[in-house]
Amino acid sequence: MDTITSVFSSERKQELLLRILILALIYVIAFSTRLYSVLRYESVIHEFDPYFNFRTTQYLVNEGFYNFLNWFDEASWYPLGRIVGGTVYPGLMMTAAAVYWVLNFFNITINIRNVCVLLAPWFASNTAMITYFLSKEVKNTGTGLLAAALIAIVPGYVSRSVAGSYDNEGIAIFTLLLTYAMWIKSVKTGSLFWSGLATLAYFYMVSAWGGYIFIINLIPLYVFVLLVSGRYSSRLYIAYCTFYTIGTLLSMQITFVGFQAVQSSEHMAAFGMFGLLQIYAFLNWVKAHLSAESYNRFFTVGIASLLAFLAVSFTAATATGYISPWTGRFYTLLDPTYAKENIPIIASVSEHQPTTWASFFFDLHILVILFPAGLYFCFRDIKDVSDLRDDNRTDAKIFIICYGITSVYFAGVMVRLMLVLAPVSCVIGAIAISSTLETYLKPLKQNTTDRKNKESYPLQAEVSYAVVAALACLLVFYTFHCSWVTSEAYSSPSIVLAANQHDGSRLIFDDFREAYRWIDMNTAENARVMSWWDYGYQISAMGNRTILVDNNTWNNSHIAQVGKAMASTEENAIKIMRSLHVDYVLILFGGLTGYASDDINKFLWMVRIAGSTDPNIKEEQYFANGEFRIDAGGSPIMLNSLMYKMCFWRFGDLYTEHNRPPGWDRVRNVEIGNKDFTLDHIEEVYTTQHWLVRIYKVKDLPNHSA
Repeated sequence: MDTITSVFSSERKQELLLRILILALIYVIAFSTRLYSVLRYESVIHEFDPYFNFRTTQYLVNEGFYNFLNWFDEASWYPLGRIVGGTVYPGLMMTAAAVYWVLNFFNITINIRNVCVLLAPWFASNTAMITYFLSKEVKNTGTGLLAAALIAIVPGYVSRSVAGSYDNEGIAIFTLLLTYAMWIKSVKTGSLFWSGLATLAYFYMVSAWGGYIFIINLIPLYVFVLLVSGRYSSRLYIAYCTFYTIGTLLSMQITFVGFQAVQSSEHMAAFGMFGLLQIYAFLNWVKAHLSAESYNRFFTVGIASLLAFLAVSFTAATATGYISPWTGRFYTLLDPTYAKENIPIIASVSEHQPTTWASFFFDLHILVILFPAGLYFCFRDIKDVSDLRDDNRTDAKIFIICYGITSVYFAGVMVRLMLVLAPVSCVIGAIAISSTLETYLKPLKQNTTDRKNKESYPLQAEVSYAVVAALACLLVFYTFHCSWVTSEAYSSPSIVLAANQHDGSRLIFDDFREAYRWIDMNTAENARVMSWWDYGYQISAMGNRTILVDNNTWNNSHIAQVGKAMASTEENAIKIMRSLHVDYVLILFGGLTGYASDDINKFLWMVRIAGSTDPNIKEEQYFANGEFRIDAGGSPIMLNSLMYKMCFWRFGDLYTEHNRPPGWDRVRNVEIGNKDFTLDHIEEVYTTQHWLVRIYKVKDLPNHSA
């Protein structure tokens, strides 16, 4: 007993114990708060992309890594197929498979599906720990603890890390912050060890998510800022040269990246910064060995010659195609209108839309206010290079400033990138709270006599109490908001829908799995299913059938063919479907239940994408007096399209609401305009319980007598 007492007798040891307990509590909270969906529904994969990731992980576990890398999937993108191993970031699948193999090695029997379901919450807990380390390097331990607590429950990150969200982002934010934490440490120390760890973290990030482009552009930007501000050091040179050279070589080992790491425009900033750093270091060396006059002459001639050489080289490399142009998504980040005008397939994705102010508050809450305050404190605490009190935290603060400002811009352009903003918002918000508490707690730590003697303004103690109480209340409100958003908005799997009835009970809509199960049990194994690309991954993973297009969206013209079939009349659509050997067609319809994300509401995107390859299909033809309508005033082309017929087949005889005519669409709130039509080339074979999913079979060609 005396030994235990002596271990925790000193204040420093007590502080260490308290810190460990707080981090352990944060670790548990970060994991448990993401389990609402499992507790309410079951252990189920969410959304669309995660089903492809789950399917590929199953293949990896069953067939091994070598076969996974060489897997040609004939069941996707019929008749083209897909080379899976060369078109994915394998980090997520490898991580889940490694966890599965380790657990089974220790005789802990667990289904690979449960590993996939719980992987994101586990990595969220690990992310909180990395956030603590990152924030501690930027300011202090207290800031680290606060930042870890904030990110553990922030909705902007929870949205992509709840149980069942088996997507690349589930581990990517952990690797993103791990790379930045190791990078800051390497710049502060100039150590090859920390630079090597940053490189390995970056390699893990490249293997996990295409968002690694953010890292390989932010770090060069940060190095450039340090150069311009006169904060160049040998530590910076060692850190960046190690990171870029080894990191680039490692990233090229990922098949999906390959030579893009040295040839694509997205990577040229990192390459240019590497070259600039060599020139800067070389000029410093030359300056130390030449007189001022000789150096100025050398500098003028050398820089002019170098710039001319670089301009010619870059122009030649771009013209010959050695340096590939920016991708459509990258152009969209620079110009938010680019995708809508040039690449409708990108603009059709909801998560590629600009972020509204409501979304900022919904996903960040008080961090929206704390973010600019934290930036102010970061700028305020920047010290001059010659300041002896500078412990290299200034360089870390400059990095956080660069990260924060760039992430705000990108999050405003694309709502999906709120995920990148959320972590740095927690770090900067923690800096704001920590700095404010340092100011207002200082007077409260003094005894009563000293406090009165040292008051810098009247009622200083009372004001300090009010500020501390206000911050405490804000954090309480933040906690309640995050818990509510996590529970109500981000813990409902899209594969299973739920609605609250008048008596308070929950009504479950399990139509999606019902439809996929029917396909699996009632269609031939080689049957080909046509649907809009949103549902491709789910059909192939749960229905086990060949699909024409899926969420990979790599071939715009092939998707346009599907869109053209949906937008055409049945007579024209059947020609397209027979040319693609389609056996079944699956559509989503929400007119009965009020489900707004159905194919009628997505229909205009099908028209736009089809029109991007076939000029005969014009979006205006589907409007009536400038409006998209499905009632009696709708466009004749719209009311006779294949999509309209498949959605509203037999619906005109159905009563959906009291005191409403038959055929009342509860999403569009109108009576459908065309009820009297027939299906000549397809036939309905299955409609789910709530009419959410409807499946049609393409009729066989009639036999002709000799």
